[in-house]
Amino acid sequence: MLAGCIPVFFHPGSAYVQYLWHFPNTPSKYSVHIRKRYQGPKVATKTLAVYCLLLSHSFASLVLSRKNAPPHRSQVRAKRFSAKAMALVLHAGKTNKNAFKTLIVAEYTGVKVELAPDFEMGVTNKTPEYLKLNPIGKVPLLETPDGPIFESNAIARYVARLKADNPLIGSSLIDYAHIEQWIDFGSLEIDANIISWYRPRFGYAVYLPPAEEAAISALKRALGALNTHLASNTYLVGHFVTLADIIVTCNLFFGFTKLMTKSFTSEFPHVERYFWTLVNQPKFKKVLGDVKQTESVPPVPSAKKPSQPKETKSKAKEEPKKEAKKEPAKPKAEAAEEVEEAPKPKPKNPLDLLPPSNMVLDDWKRLYSNTKTNFREVAIKGFWDMYDPEGYSLWFCEYKYNDENTVSFVTLNKVGGFLQRMDLARKYAFGKMLVIGSEPPFKVKGLWLFRGQEIPPFVMEECYDMELYNWTKVDLSDENQKERVNQMIEDQEPFEGEALLDAKCFK
Repeated sequence: MLAGCIPVFFHPGSAYVQYLWHFPNTPSKYSVHIRKRYQGPKVATKTLAVYCLLLSHSFASLVLSRKNAPPHRSQVRAKRFSAKAMALVLHAGKTNKNAFKTLIVAEYTGVKVELAPDFEMGVTNKTPEYLKLNPIGKVPLLETPDGPIFESNAIARYVARLKADNPLIGSSLIDYAHIEQWIDFGSLEIDANIISWYRPRFGYAVYLPPAEEAAISALKRALGALNTHLASNTYLVGHFVTLADIIVTCNLFFGFTKLMTKSFTSEFPHVERYFWTLVNQPKFKKVLGDVKQTESVPPVPSAKKPSQPKETKSKAKEEPKKEAKKEPAKPKAEAAEEVEEAPKPKPKNPLDLLPPSNMVLDDWKRLYSNTKTNFREVAIKGFWDMYDPEGYSLWFCEYKYNDENTVSFVTLNKVGGFLQRMDLARKYAFGKMLVIGSEPPFKVKGLWLFRGQEIPPFVMEECYDMELYNWTKVDLSDENQKERVNQMIEDQEPFEGEALLDAKCFK
């Protein structure tokens, strides 16, 4: 800034130079030194002296200005982070998927965020008090000590950045850019198309078949691109959960629970694996609860309006008391009938209806877990002593797409997610999963013990990973297959001539 001003200030005719010209005693050791050293023309000598004087004065001003300068943004962030113990108030409903973004981020950062009490969509956000915070009444909205913030992605970014060096926002410039890239992708390519599909189906917009087809086509295109990326990546950016994963998962959550059935998402197995892995992470699960995929797409709502709604209401208002006086005993009788019909027993699992077995699965699991030495002599022998071939069956499985297992940690996470989703069969199954090979591509093979003579149908239906494996029933009359069972239970290495990268047990 000073350099740009020098031509003006140091012109011999300028007011500032004339001032110094007529007051030669202005204190400056630089100007005195110049006068003594240079014997050139009077104007040039005095001008150079003024230049040095300005430099000395400007340096002092610069020091003072820096001293009184506003705090650096890092200082502001630190100040805000130190105040995170104060709860931020999030205005949104308890089931708002856009609010879930901020609540999950808060779980990861340790920032205290509380939902506004008694919030009612369509009522609270139309009040004058709310419209002062957000003139267009959008939800969610975050109240902070520095003022309100709206737009869900902006709110999530703010909460994430309250924590210094937060891995949620990346550790490098390229990570930051990729996180922002996937946030935009999730909002523009996934969420926007899900909403376009959702609104007409739930009666919030006019249903137009061509518009729905266009939305579904665009959504499938986006999910296809995401599926390709996740084929070799556990998370969207890097090796850990980031803000991008939180926002994209919340967008997918809306689709999985409202519109996207199993038959729809099965085209994108890597997206399915990614989604179910994340929603079952403890911090996600604390906010989302137990997530269940929708079983059907809602039908198109009828365009016809109910006839004469006002008359129905007026009749209901006119005659409730008369009916209550005439037949006071009826409600009690009806209530008694309802009470009798209400407690319907839950249908039993078909496996519980099988004939009793001599093998107690929990006894085998206990023996497996407690055997630390002489495993083959104790655990393996004990298994065959307990095994009931009529009540249980053994199955080998092998991953269909082993050529895709080129990254070790992605392969291990894939297997871990499968075992996590098999939790519904824990009462009826025991399993061993081996990741085989010292170099990619890695092979994934397993051994499973199931109650009954077939793989339980409910497992095949509920756990989509089952379709990703080839299943072969063990022939116990074949000694080679029986020995292979022993080796897999024991985690024998090398297994089939190759090293084991890892072995996981489901029990």
